[in-house]
Amino acid sequence: MQLRYAMTGVAVVLSLAGCQRTAYDNASYSSQPAPLTAQPVPSVQGGQLPPPGGASQFPAAPSAAPAAPAAPGAMAANALDVTKESMVGSWRVNGGCDMFLTLTNLGSGSRGGTRGCTGELTAMGSWEVSGKQVLLKDRSGNQIGSVYKTADNSFSGQTSGGQAITLSR
Repeated sequence: MQLRYAMTGVAVVLSLAGCQRTAYDNASYSSQPAPLTAQPVPSVQGGQLPPPGGASQFPAAPSAAPAAPAAPGAMAANALDVTKESMVGSWRVNGGCDMFLTLTNLGSGSRGGTRGCTGELTAMGSWEVSGKQVLLKDRSGNQIGSVYKTADNSFSGQTSGGQAITLSR
């Protein structure tokens, strides 16, 4: 039993010895850091601001309703039902570039974009499902085109400028 008490005592002494601060030099903590040197500051100018109503930093709001593609009635007659969830992912546009559609909210629609496309589709920033059509919009929310479902994994339509659009997977 004596050995047990001796080992316990040694353990207590060693643990208390570890609590002492012997490695710090208090002189190094008492000195203050050197002050920073001042930097030159340019002079401040004063003057009158231009009156409000001048050039705005914000883009002008769309003045008219978004242009609808030609013959919207013809599209609705043979268009298949489409859901937002079925559109999500990567699509091949006109066999030459890619369109990416996500469910991330952006304005009234969802975020989308293109890679390698030409024409109006380069400005695509969002999309939304409206009835049996998928509306393609630019980053300002203006409609730049629409497509409708013609078959599984196949959509057809056109841009507002008349450029044909086919989406396929």
